[in-house]
Amino acid sequence: MKVLPGVFVHTVVLLLSTVRCTAVLPDLKITTIKQDPYTMSKGSQLEGYCMDLLSELAKKLGFEYNVHLVKDGSYGRQDESGAWNGMVGEVVRGEADLAIAPLTLTAAREKAVGMTKPFMQTGISILLRKDIAEEAGFFEFLTPFSVETWVGILTAYLGTAICIWVVASLFQHRLSPFEWSQPQTEENHFTFSHSLWFTAGALTLQGAGPHPKALSGRIVCCTWWLFGLVLLACYFSNLNTSQVSGSNQLMVKGFEDLVNQQRIEYGTLSGSSTLAFFKNSNNPTYRRIYEHMNTAKSFVSSMDEGVRRAKEGNFAFIGESVSLDLAVARHCELVRVHEVICMRGYSIAGTLGSPMLKNLSVAILQLSEAGELAYLRSKWWASSCVADPAKASALQPHSLKGIFLVLAMGLGLGLLLAILELTAKSRSRAGDQRKSCCTVLSEELSQRLRTNNTDHEKRSQETTDKDKA
Repeated sequence: MKVLPGVFVHTVVLLLSTVRCTAVLPDLKITTIKQDPYTMSKGSQLEGYCMDLLSELAKKLGFEYNVHLVKDGSYGRQDESGAWNGMVGEVVRGEADLAIAPLTLTAAREKAVGMTKPFMQTGISILLRKDIAEEAGFFEFLTPFSVETWVGILTAYLGTAICIWVVASLFQHRLSPFEWSQPQTEENHFTFSHSLWFTAGALTLQGAGPHPKALSGRIVCCTWWLFGLVLLACYFSNLNTSQVSGSNQLMVKGFEDLVNQQRIEYGTLSGSSTLAFFKNSNNPTYRRIYEHMNTAKSFVSSMDEGVRRAKEGNFAFIGESVSLDLAVARHCELVRVHEVICMRGYSIAGTLGSPMLKNLSVAILQLSEAGELAYLRSKWWASSCVADPAKASALQPHSLKGIFLVLAMGLGLGLLLAILELTAKSRSRAGDQRKSCCTVLSEELSQRLRTNNTDHEKRSQETTDKDKA
């Protein structure tokens, strides 16, 4: 029987295509482990982040799969004889082709099985209750404002007091001519101490001592009153917010704080890569953490147990930061500290030397670049908690720059008006006395300076006479 060359070639191409499709579409055995939200039961089916990721990878690479839960409920660690248990052990023994779970990429595991590029980055952090807080300090009432703001307020207070004193009682006599009627005979009771007392009283919304009478002095006082009202409103608002959210001031802010305190017990997942990190670390702080956990036997058997003990209080659970973030999203009374150490990734494990691992790594990178991994993260890590009010930070000077500017303008306007008032009176007297305005103005200022020396000598003499009596 003669076979046409074209038909033969076409038949060969079809056979090769069938073989290639069979190689690309294997029925893979997938092992996984139950952990919220990576893999969870939904009736007779499984769902979660890892199941969605597996579905996306299957679409991209064109394979079919069967998923089963790992028999011993472990991720995979090596015993003293060198044998592996958990999901890693199933892949090593050929009971599974792939292990997809929050499986940390470590050097020991990669010697036993092949691992893909990480599909999620994580690290080691600390989970504990929010109400484990620092005791309030003696000067907690100063926290609504920063140090710079308090310095600015003190400067504004002294500047305003000096300004009022200059306007109403410069060197024991008033700069503004409207503050006195008989400068030669009228005694001045508005001293610098009165100015300080009046300014402090106005800041606390209390009237104190004699008040300036002239328009210039009243402008300065009104500006200071406005400044005081805004300042007090900001202070009490920020103080109240600080008190409400004071429970967010964690006593433990990192691993250094954790190891240096005795109040809170701490532990991690038994047999986990997190425990192995502390055990093998040469860092003195991390070694102390491991020795404490090993001595106290404060290990937990599961993630759920660690979260439960953290919720009960006086226990800090050390674990993968990604898993701790999930616990924070589901349990509103918990918080994760900001410090994260030992950054590493979660990978898919496969048979050592399997050519499929390369394709899986490329597909994971493609999903990451397309934003699919970020979408899955937001889908399964969605928080059910109502956001707590953020702790109010100390108000900085730039937050109150507007009211400081208004105060400066008011003080400047008051001084300028006082000088204009004195100048206007000097011009009026200059016409009556047929002198130049500058001459009369100089005499007015000299009179105030001379009166200061005279009054001072008079008071000194009175004091001496009293002492002798």
